[in-house]
Amino acid sequence: MRYQDYERYHGRTEQDELRCFDELARELMVVQERNRGVRGAAAVDRAFHGKTVLAVENGCLRVRRDLPPGLRQGCFRPGAELAVTARFSNANGVAQPDTARDLRGVALRVHAGGDTVHDLLMTNWPVSPAADARQFVAMASAVAGRTSTPAKLLSLALRLPRRVGPWATVRIIGNLVRSSRRSDSLARETYYSRGAIMWGEAGPVRYRLRPVPAADVPPGTGPDKLRTDFARRLTAGDVEFDLEVQRYVSERRTPVENTARRWWFVRYESVARLVLPRQELDTGQARLVEHRVDRLAFNPWNTTDEFRPLGNLNRARRAAYQASSAHRLGQRYVTEESRRTALLNELVGRVFARVNRRWPWHRLPTRLALLNLAVLRRQLRRSNLVDPDPPERVEVRRPGPLPPPEAVAHRTADGRWNDLSARDMGARGARFGRNMPVDRHQSDLPDPVEVAEALLTRTDFISAPSLNVLAAAWIQFQVHDWVQHGRHPVRERSIDLPLPGDRTWRSTTDGRPENVMHIAEDAGDRNQVSHWWDGSEVYGSDAEKAARLREDGGRGARLRLEDGHLPTAPGPGEVVLAGFSDSWWLGLSALQTLFAREHNAVCDALQDEYPDLDEERTYQTARLVVSALIAKIHTVEWTPAILGTKTLDTAMSVNWRGAPDQWLSRLGLRLLDPHAVHGIPRTRPDHSGVPFSLTEEFVTVYRMHPLLPDDYVFVDPATGEPRAFGFDDISGPGTQEVFRHIGLAESLRSLGTASPGAVTLHNFPKALRHFERDGEIVDLAVVDVVRTRRRGVPRYNDFRAALHMPRISAFEELTTDPETLAALERLYGSVDRIDTVIGLLAETPPAGFGFSDTAFRVFLLMASRRLQSDRFLTVDFRPEVYTPLGMDWVERGGFADVVRRHCSELAGVVGTGKAAFAPWTDPPVPDRHAAHARRTASRRSVAR
Repeated sequence: MRYQDYERYHGRTEQDELRCFDELARELMVVQERNRGVRGAAAVDRAFHGKTVLAVENGCLRVRRDLPPGLRQGCFRPGAELAVTARFSNANGVAQPDTARDLRGVALRVHAGGDTVHDLLMTNWPVSPAADARQFVAMASAVAGRTSTPAKLLSLALRLPRRVGPWATVRIIGNLVRSSRRSDSLARETYYSRGAIMWGEAGPVRYRLRPVPAADVPPGTGPDKLRTDFARRLTAGDVEFDLEVQRYVSERRTPVENTARRWWFVRYESVARLVLPRQELDTGQARLVEHRVDRLAFNPWNTTDEFRPLGNLNRARRAAYQASSAHRLGQRYVTEESRRTALLNELVGRVFARVNRRWPWHRLPTRLALLNLAVLRRQLRRSNLVDPDPPERVEVRRPGPLPPPEAVAHRTADGRWNDLSARDMGARGARFGRNMPVDRHQSDLPDPVEVAEALLTRTDFISAPSLNVLAAAWIQFQVHDWVQHGRHPVRERSIDLPLPGDRTWRSTTDGRPENVMHIAEDAGDRNQVSHWWDGSEVYGSDAEKAARLREDGGRGARLRLEDGHLPTAPGPGEVVLAGFSDSWWLGLSALQTLFAREHNAVCDALQDEYPDLDEERTYQTARLVVSALIAKIHTVEWTPAILGTKTLDTAMSVNWRGAPDQWLSRLGLRLLDPHAVHGIPRTRPDHSGVPFSLTEEFVTVYRMHPLLPDDYVFVDPATGEPRAFGFDDISGPGTQEVFRHIGLAESLRSLGTASPGAVTLHNFPKALRHFERDGEIVDLAVVDVVRTRRRGVPRYNDFRAALHMPRISAFEELTTDPETLAALERLYGSVDRIDTVIGLLAETPPAGFGFSDTAFRVFLLMASRRLQSDRFLTVDFRPEVYTPLGMDWVERGGFADVVRRHCSELAGVVGTGKAAFAPWTDPPVPDRHAAHARRTASRRSVAR
């Protein structure tokens, strides 16, 4: 029979049970935190079996030569001798003296050849106090942090009934009272598996270790008396146990799912003998062995399909033990929300929900608005993080790969191992997440070409006077780090849009005009760059690209530059040799060049300060520093610039630096959002219960193409005369020639003094309506509409509702402009059909905002999540990882500092803080001519 014939899922489906297991695993990590609080320890220990009594690596399991034929399964062959690692322990999660009343346990790792192991876990009581995983975790949570038996029993009596019911509470307490007892010798205890496992074709079995009688030794005494006793026995000779199994008879007599019931009147059959050989336990070598074994992550699912664990409690153990072990080893973290915080958020949330019906958060006084945002963000974290991948099925496993040392200390090229317990979380190739359920039934109507023509086309440039064009270049610079969908070549797989009337379109540079527009289809829903904030636009998202960008054939610390500029790309498809060069234009070139130079400056400073640093450590540390500096600039400078209100200025400062020095604000944030008190970089990673990824909705709200102007003016460094360029003149393959002629300083100055476009309807750059990239010609206004639909992002009204915002009921709520209103009504007919990208642009933003409040809700959720989930921006944002110089570089640095460091002539021009992304003060033209003359004279003097 198959294992499925013996199991019954708890819940309607297997997926329901798996989701429950994830919640239970998180609760067990909270148990570990409570136990740590009782001990006052810096490190987390196991949730249970916290005290190691004995650990050895040289045990042997000798299979019986007369093993019955039905039990000859897998590695259990007559006469086989299998190496065993053993750990004996006291069951309480808080280490107690061996004299205390407690359960005792043993974990065996049977080495079956190669990397195949079988972990067998047992305790010295034949049944579990709990019948299933839910009851077990409820019990564990109730006794967490309590060491005395009376305190445990009182907590169980008070807290268990509401979670498991009165009868289960009575049974659990009774089993705990009977099983928690004093022991004189672990070598004389019998240990039981409680739950069942498959035994190959023999079907389900339960197993036990029964001690083999041996000569007595003087009893141990004191708090470590069990270790003393075991040590004396091993000094005198071998210690042996018989491994025995009970075979399954029927679900009534031998239940698989209920671990609280014994298998009565079913005889045990001997399978093998465990021999722990004679040895000394008080040597230095024995202590090293104990330390190694103590760090092992035992899990009953470390086995093979033949010996698959069975039953609900065993199925839950896979996720629970994996999470608990990762938490203990500092690879996974958990943050417990106190009851006070939960209740206050619930109460304050209801108050703000009523207040917001009349006064939205952005119209409240700053302190109230901050609290309103804290409550909103918590609601979004709880409701709007959707894992696109189904829960991992419960399957047997081998002990997972350990993070390589270099991945623990530094970022990897492709984003793997940022979360040390989940290698591929957020890595290149990981799926995009979701902030709301996918709309899989999107209509292709109205015609996206007509939508773009009527609602997006720029006729007159609408400027955003509070920003400069560097703000537009910056967000593209960031988006290149965060997200990239793979695309099929348009000739192979395309979305075909018939064009209205007699219009034609050429979809490739060498194609012919057709009355159909071909748009390249997405190649799946996986990110082609890492999801982490790791500077991949500068460093690349794979090891091969990262090596190509470095000096000395990929071994140097510095990035390759040619006369201070990015190298020309050696192959087709790349404009320059950079981490990301898609949709290349002069603004991107300026920022990429600036931060490549910044990386090299950090390298030089590190090697000056720490001469013993090798090239690899210098490179990796500089990458950490530059990536963190970019994250800081975006958080506390770019964001307050584009969301120009006092509330958002304070909120983003809170994200990075912690609560303001105002007792009322600090008190409110401490009560509602403890993370905010000290700033996210001073907390631990927290994924809010969902693996980290960037989302399709996040991609949608960052479609900010209207920021780009069509026309630009740069001062010719040779003549000092202004020169006009169109976007086509400073984009694509010709970008670098223009950029090198103008130079970095003049490029930054010109972009810093000019204003971008406003993020609104009727302002889509003309140049992007006929944009060449990779041999294709695209209308990005049409593409923005089509791709959002195809990716299943809900339409605007459903998008708002999913973000807990009121639906609009009339087109007039979006606009009062007669022409726009007429176009919306003609194209959509109903407000529920409005495309999300159109609704976001049509919506009137809050005062001072550069984009809509609806888009801001996704930003509110994901902006802090990008920081909060990242190990290198939280728990590992510290001098031991970044070096003291690196920490100081980030803490003191800003965009203006970077500009001044590499373009000293702009020291009096570039603004500080968020003013760096506001229009810079432009010195009078004669001053620029004089500065140019001085630079020319200086160069001639050096040449002479």
